[in-house]
Amino acid sequence: MTQRRTAQIAAFGLAAALLAGCGSVGGSSTTTAATGGDASLAPEDMTMVTVVKLTGIAWFDRMEVGVKNFAERTGVDAREEGGDDVSPEKQIAIIQDLIPQKPTAITVVPNSPEALSNVLAQAREQGIIVVAHEASGIENVDIDIEAFDNAVYGEKIMENLAQCMGEEGSYVQFVGGLTAKTHMEWVGAAYDKQQAEYPDMTRVEDPIESTDNENAAYDRAKEILAKYPDIKGFQGSAGNDVPGIARAIEEAGLEDEVCVMGTSIPSASAKYLANGSIDKIFFWDPALAGEAQLQIALILAQGGTIEVGTDLGIEGYTSLVKLDGYDNVFAGDASVAADAAEAAKYDF
Repeated sequence: MTQRRTAQIAAFGLAAALLAGCGSVGGSSTTTAATGGDASLAPEDMTMVTVVKLTGIAWFDRMEVGVKNFAERTGVDAREEGGDDVSPEKQIAIIQDLIPQKPTAITVVPNSPEALSNVLAQAREQGIIVVAHEASGIENVDIDIEAFDNAVYGEKIMENLAQCMGEEGSYVQFVGGLTAKTHMEWVGAAYDKQQAEYPDMTRVEDPIESTDNENAAYDRAKEILAKYPDIKGFQGSAGNDVPGIARAIEEAGLEDEVCVMGTSIPSASAKYLANGSIDKIFFWDPALAGEAQLQIALILAQGGTIEVGTDLGIEGYTSLVKLDGYDNVFAGDASVAADAAEAAKYDF
């Protein structure tokens, strides 16, 4: 948690309590929970469960910090659950088990938005509020909250990768899963930008699936290095992609020859940033994203709405924007780009 985040939490606690009643500020585009809300419902009488893609990895360990922070400052009984791999079936089973428990809300980071659609519909039919993250366009949720506009994020990664590569040479892109919607949006936007603005760069493979597993990313990266000895760039999407790729780069002694960038967190990438195996990471604080999902659920549970300009009282989510083409997808402005020096400022 950053020092700035710690310093702001007390002030945000008061702001969040007020926002829970009124829901939003300004704007004209409104989305209300399909399940309705009750302004008299006290946070202490609510239960909320955040279902993540995978437990036991640094990204979602950090998100759990946000879930616990939310519970502490609001009084809502909130917890995090997830499977031991990224199969959508395990997320579906968890949600199916939660529905009879009738939590106030389920927040979810889906491995496959399409696969979860039916079970989320079942949850909403039982009056459970559903909020998603990393799933723009997912069906059967009240609100999807993104940390940023996914296309802009992917373009930003490509801009930096192109600069590192001197705007020429071959590269590959990794995703946690081919059904991981946000990962595919990031690499898709990056690829489109490369095609339009960096014609001397070439993507030599379709996106490569890592299953958000560092060892798998390492193995795939070694295969790419053997297959394409002149490769100049790697873009990673899942939190474990970039460290896995970097391990292969370090072993091959290619720190000064190959550019490695993508989504990760400082703690997982620090040693590789320090030795040059990773050039830059891109991320958002999953703790704050976890809080943002739950704060939206709290607003909806108490009869509020989410609108353009809504201030959740959480850093990076103080003036939500509505993503074009969607009725219920909102985004903050919470992305960070960090080289070794910048990443050292974060303690997660």
